[in-house]
Amino acid sequence: MKKALVLGASGGMGYSLVRELSKRGMKVKAFARNEKKLQLLFDDDPNVVIKSGDIFEKENLAAAAQDVDIIFQSANIPYSEWHSRLMLMMNNIIAAAKQNSAKLAVVDNIYAYGNAGQNVMETHPKIPCTNKGRIRLEVENTIKESGVPYIIAHFPDFYGPNAANTILHVTMQNIIQNKRAIFVGNQTIPREFIFTPDGAEALVNLAFHDQAYGENWNIPGAGVITGEEIISILRQLTNYQKKVMTISKRMIQMLGLFNREMREVAEMYYLNETPVILSGKKYMERFGSIPQTPYREGFRQTLEHLQQSIN
Repeated sequence: MKKALVLGASGGMGYSLVRELSKRGMKVKAFARNEKKLQLLFDDDPNVVIKSGDIFEKENLAAAAQDVDIIFQSANIPYSEWHSRLMLMMNNIIAAAKQNSAKLAVVDNIYAYGNAGQNVMETHPKIPCTNKGRIRLEVENTIKESGVPYIIAHFPDFYGPNAANTILHVTMQNIIQNKRAIFVGNQTIPREFIFTPDGAEALVNLAFHDQAYGENWNIPGAGVITGEEIISILRQLTNYQKKVMTISKRMIQMLGLFNREMREVAEMYYLNETPVILSGKKYMERFGSIPQTPYREGFRQTLEHLQQSIN
């Protein structure tokens, strides 16, 4: 594997995937819609070629995938567009992979597992309990039936450098700016998050092993952590003194009366109340330890990146 295409390269996991691949000496095409943002993120990296374009344009995507060995799919779209456009997006990606005889490594979430509980392994039945979970399962089955060599990696919620569309990002951004911060969900419930550079390293590790293809892989974070513990660590790192407001499901539902995206977010709130916790046993048995940066260090690096972006 010598050349890769990363879709959604301007997002949290996409950014970390580009950096991880480049660190290993691979030539990387970084694909996203916003060319200026791609330039800001990657212009300093000689291993990276910027490819801006529309993932919904087949020809655009196929041209970007020319001569690559593998496509890393980390692009996403707003929840409100999942029903009408998520499958279209994946079909375009599959077509680009087939046209260029490329493998496919897919960044996926935990929605298809439904309310699966803790220590969830890849053999756990996928019984979605939400519309979004059912859509993700449909997309997964389409990938498996496509004939393209694939890896599907399931991750918990992200945090990390450039991971803007995440619930912890909102908390950290307000703290670093010394504004009134919020935390989504009950702060006493232990949950799981993954530092995006860890997730990228784990997925790239899999991509380099032929025997990893044709399978699903669960990639857990560095254990579970409560909201109270998160806020405590963030206070220690920043000397933040203000109160942190808890955002409940009812609050999100109220916002949903005026905002379509908030209505969609409310459907997934169950993950804050009965979290799905992944098991990494299969990965560890086959390929060794999973990259797991301790939360305190991951938060420190994320805050540092946020501070640099503000300055």
